[in-house]
Amino acid sequence: MLHAREHADVAAVSDVEPHAGPEAELAATLRGGPFHVALRAAIAARGLPLQRVQHHLTRYGVKVGVTSLSYWQQGARRPQRAESLRAVRALEEILQLPEESLIRLLAESEEHTGAQRPATRSYRSLVEATDVLERLLAELNATADGGLHLLGLHERVRIGPRRELADREAHHIVRAHRDGVDRFVAVHHGDPGCTPARMRVHALENCRAGRVRQHHATGVLVAELLFDTRLRSGDTFLFRYGVEDGTAGVSGEYARGFGLAGGQYALQVRFDEQALPVRCHRFAQHSAAAPRSGRHELRLSGRHHSVHLVEPRVRSGIVGIGWDWQ
Repeated sequence: MLHAREHADVAAVSDVEPHAGPEAELAATLRGGPFHVALRAAIAARGLPLQRVQHHLTRYGVKVGVTSLSYWQQGARRPQRAESLRAVRALEEILQLPEESLIRLLAESEEHTGAQRPATRSYRSLVEATDVLERLLAELNATADGGLHLLGLHERVRIGPRRELADREAHHIVRAHRDGVDRFVAVHHGDPGCTPARMRVHALENCRAGRVRQHHATGVLVAELLFDTRLRSGDTFLFRYGVEDGTAGVSGEYARGFGLAGGQYALQVRFDEQALPVRCHRFAQHSAAAPRSGRHELRLSGRHHSVHLVEPRVRSGIVGIGWDWQ
């Protein structure tokens, strides 16, 4: 089955000659959309980097981050708040587009998408650098890396029948780089609208649950996993835990942030058979403020209804899987 957004993207450029320039492609996308393709074509036609677009918006009295602009032109997020809609109208002038052209496409895409849009998670380095996370880690007397180097991490994420992030399981392989390490502090960042107080942490193998801290406004949960042994520098250790979530609405992606380069990372996302996406893709970012790169489509497996990615050696930054609903 050809996916819904593939239909839209093909339709947007179907009447453009194979070697047509940016202006011809822009004209076609302004007629047929969708919004994110038209915005991307307009920015490309004007030859403006996103930092310059952001600067022009500031002159119009509108504050929009480079990350948000990147998400808008990729279709990962949609302008919704009043300030964002002001930005769209300003973009029409900045990019020298017909009045109401982007607003019209945005309204049409809202009608086609329906009310059950995914709430996209935040990409502020998956909250490692936020004041909230630093405060929660301080309450647990934890350091950023916990004295452990990552050798391998395999995550399994399950999307439930309501299209929600139901739960995830993580299997860590680590090596201590100092003596006396006896725990790991897990961080879970739920989707927008989640309720951390209703989440449950399960120690599954070679660990037991310790203290748990939550922050409702940001959807952050941190939990101690105690090893019941003290590692010496150079010791390796394997442990496994899970986080039961299911407290937010429709999910559209899952990502993991890495502060330092490390070992192998594998991410598998499995979907309930009653809620299958129409398209899945891998993505990466050098930082939360950087545009997404390394995107490629992932094919949903047969009866297991899952997709996965494998990074043989992770680099600092963000890597994840996103998906589209009908």
